[in-house]
Amino acid sequence: MNYQRSSALFKEAKKYIPGGVNSPVRAFKAVGGDPIFVQEAKGAYLFDVDGNRLIDYISSWGPLILGHAYPSVINAVIEKAKKGTSFGMPTEIETELAKLAVSMVPNIDQIRFVNSGTEACMSAVRLARGYTGKEKIIKFAGCYHGHSDSFLIQAGSGAVTFGSPNSPGVTQGTAKDTLLAAYNDIEGVKALIAANEGEIAAIIIEPVAGNMGCVIPSDSFLKGLRALCTEAQILLIFDEVMTGFRLGKGGAQELLGIDADMVTFGKVIGGGLPVGAFAASEEIMSHLAPEGPVYQAGTLSGNPLAMSAGLAMLTELNNRPEIFESLADKTAHLHEGFDNVLKNKGIPYQINRLGSMISLHFTDTPVIDFETSAKGNNETFKKYFHGMLNKGIYLPPSAFESYFLNDALSYADLDETIAALEEVVPELLGKQAKASAK
Repeated sequence: MNYQRSSALFKEAKKYIPGGVNSPVRAFKAVGGDPIFVQEAKGAYLFDVDGNRLIDYISSWGPLILGHAYPSVINAVIEKAKKGTSFGMPTEIETELAKLAVSMVPNIDQIRFVNSGTEACMSAVRLARGYTGKEKIIKFAGCYHGHSDSFLIQAGSGAVTFGSPNSPGVTQGTAKDTLLAAYNDIEGVKALIAANEGEIAAIIIEPVAGNMGCVIPSDSFLKGLRALCTEAQILLIFDEVMTGFRLGKGGAQELLGIDADMVTFGKVIGGGLPVGAFAASEEIMSHLAPEGPVYQAGTLSGNPLAMSAGLAMLTELNNRPEIFESLADKTAHLHEGFDNVLKNKGIPYQINRLGSMISLHFTDTPVIDFETSAKGNNETFKKYFHGMLNKGIYLPPSAFESYFLNDALSYADLDETIAALEEVVPELLGKQAKASAK
């Protein structure tokens, strides 16, 4: 495929935008080459500026669960835009979307809308600290909760060591209040709680991780977290920015049968427009301004365009719950097809899948946390990514990102993707052979 215009546009963008992109993963740093510039999209397909059609497996990183340019969502935004784009005042549609979201998600009474997943997670942690009167939080290596300072923390030297910043600009003072644990390691969490008794306000986690590839919690892990939080009076925050309204009407809480104390949302709840939200019981949310002392605000929060897109999206999902089963079936079909192509080929691999989230890791070690995810062969992944791209398949340009299927994907699209992998396998074998010879 020809990507000359994309390359030219990227060269121009780098003159005016840091790195040429407004979010780092778009720059293709993890896979090499120049990023693809999109012209338009419809259903399951992206159409780039060079005229290529690509089958899309990122769905704008999750929100486009029904596919691109879904008619009811687009029409809702168009009609709302005719009446004005933003007011900085209350609108009826905010309450309509809040009422629908609360009715779909278990264990929440109230919800507040913000402009991004980062804002949602940042605000949820602030509220947890204000509600509990405690300052420390526990997060998990490999879980991404946005780029707020509290979340940009890497591992220390042991289970009870303070985290340290892994981005310049994050202070040691911020880092000392963020404790790091390993995903799926309940004993490590117990050690952190014991070492910081009475000081931890919240544990925040992606209930199904999507930022180290798709990583699924063990059967006992989330139940163990719930029990520990209840016992130690720690708030359990589920970051469902990716999983909310994607794994089911009620998200991961419903699918996995675990009640969180607070939940954050994004992606699907905005129907493709910038939206985030955080939700909890009325008791917890009553501590939020203007009712309570914990301050949070945003001029564009509850923006009518975003609210209209979100209401159209959630209405569709609420009225058609079979979509979640359809998506899970399609994802299982892709999983089975990839398995059939890769097995007995001499290429180490793991496939993780839950609902409409899936990822392929080039390692022979089961991927259960960030450490095992990092064992994947990134050189093989680069070959895989570009090989599939040249066949018209657009995958996440990083080995540490989940794929997000959308319901516009047909079984013909899935079979085309599986056939593309079959054609790419010789390239992967060549790379593996070179690696083995060293």
